[in-house]
Amino acid sequence: MPRAVPDPTPVLRGLGRRAQRAAFLGEQRATALLSRVARRAGWTPAVHTYPGYAAAGRVRVLARVLLAAPGVVPNEVVGVPGWRRLLTLEQPGAEVDVTVEGSSDRTHHRLRSGTGGLLDATVTHDVPPGRARAHLRVGARDAAVEVVHAFADGGLGVVCDIDDTAWVTGIRHPLKAAWRTFARGSTGREAVPGMAALLRAAVEGQDHPAVVYLSNGPWNLAGPVSRFLARHDFPPGPLLMTEWGFRPDAWFRSGQAHKAGSLRRLLEEMPRTRWLLVGDDGEHDPHLYRALAEERPDRVVAVAVRQVVPASHPGGSETEEVAGVPVVAAPDGTSLLRLLEAALGARPWGRGPGGSGVSDG
Repeated sequence: MPRAVPDPTPVLRGLGRRAQRAAFLGEQRATALLSRVARRAGWTPAVHTYPGYAAAGRVRVLARVLLAAPGVVPNEVVGVPGWRRLLTLEQPGAEVDVTVEGSSDRTHHRLRSGTGGLLDATVTHDVPPGRARAHLRVGARDAAVEVVHAFADGGLGVVCDIDDTAWVTGIRHPLKAAWRTFARGSTGREAVPGMAALLRAAVEGQDHPAVVYLSNGPWNLAGPVSRFLARHDFPPGPLLMTEWGFRPDAWFRSGQAHKAGSLRRLLEEMPRTRWLLVGDDGEHDPHLYRALAEERPDRVVAVAVRQVVPASHPGGSETEEVAGVPVVAAPDGTSLLRLLEAALGARPWGRGPGGSGVSDG
């Protein structure tokens, strides 16, 4: 009787987990070693700030703590290719003093950076809708000042993806996408036609609407992304990105989990806001957006999906419904706006029955 061949799957899985853990520990050790060398050369912790947001008495503060040479301000580093932005020395566990300004007062907080040097903290402070400021200081460095977008909770908010939604990446062609991302600066990037106009039209007539840019890209690239959005007249708003590097339990952070968790958090933080979800069909946006629309049709006004490869859609532009929520698909922002206007009628789109931001029931 022939001997049964043992299943190699458990062994391979175990080897994979050990390799992942080894990669994570190796990266941590390399960062620690290089950090000691940099500190001996006079480098000190500095804060790289990102726009935060506020709503319903809470302020989300976003930044990273990095080692920087004397006189170097991380937010002022421009004209650097993407690959060089990944070569940073993050500092976890660093104490950061944060001062948030309100309309007539300030609150002071001492926070601590987490894994990868990321500071992602929520503090309690009433900030009226508009723009406020947060001052962040680490060690003896001068305080870095960053804008806080204080949203009015109600009406229509927009969540928009970046890659192949705001700018052209070609994520379905990995080599081209890598070249655009890591070798070129933001000045050489091409905007998706009509997308900025779509977002502006969606929130026109509202005071301080919630506009959030949700991406699986690393925080290291947030500066170029922000400058691109401003240069191409996208509505202002914070970025929500991911940490770069290996994870202790996986090779990289799950992009789907990042986006799904961020969407749910926004719904919780702004309970009276209804959302237009804008993305593309190059990765997981359609699945994530449809799932949220099916689960919370009272909170999703519509889903707009840019068709990255129109040839794969023989029927061209598309309109359907998920739990009564319009889902439109087209190759550019201009066509998407036209489909949204046909599906939703006259703007503003974020008003539920009776004029409230959220429909009853």
